Amino acid sequence: MRKLLSDYAMLPIRLFVGSAFVFHGYGKLFAAGGHDGFVGMLQGIGIPLPDLFAWVVGFIEFGGGFALIAGAWVVPVAALQTVIILVALFTVHFDAGFSFMNVIGVTEAGPQFGLPGYEVHLLYLGGLLALIMNGPGALSVERAIAARRESVTSLNLTRRNAA
Repeated sequence: MRKLLSDYAMLPIRLFVGSAFVFHGYGKLFAAGGHDGFVGMLQGIGIPLPDLFAWVVGFIEFGGGFALIAGAWVVPVAALQTVIILVALFTVHFDAGFSFMNVIGVTEAGPQFGLPGYEVHLLYLGGLLALIMNGPGALSVERAIAARRESVTSLNLTRRNAA
C-alpha cells in the first residue's frame, strides 16, 4: 500500500504547483495590462530585454504549468520554473521579509498590505524540487509513454525470439 501511495505522491504536487503557474502565466500573457505591467516590472528591476523575457516567463509559467499538470517534460519544466522562482524571490520579494502576509499598517478601512514576502516562493521551490528529484509519478504523460515504449520493445523481442 505504501508503494502505491508513494507512486501517486507527485500527482497533487503536479496539480497544485502546475495550476498556480498556469494562473500566474495567464496573467502575464493574456490579462488586460498584465503583459505590459510585467514588462514594466522587469524593466524596474533591471532585467535585460524585458519585453522578450516577459513573453518567455509567461510562456514557461502558463505552458509549463499545463505540462506539469499533464505530467509531461516535468524535470526540465520544473527546472525552468525553479529559475523563475529564484529570480522573483531574490529580486522582488526577499526585501519584503519572510511572511506572505506583509501588513504595513492599519487604517479605519482595515489592514494595509505591502509586497508579499518570500514564504510562498519557498513552498513553490519545495514542490518543484520534489518534482525534479522524483519525476512525474503516476497518471502522467511521461509514464504512459514509457509504458507504451516498454510494451512495443517487449513485443518486438517476443517476435524476434519466435522467429
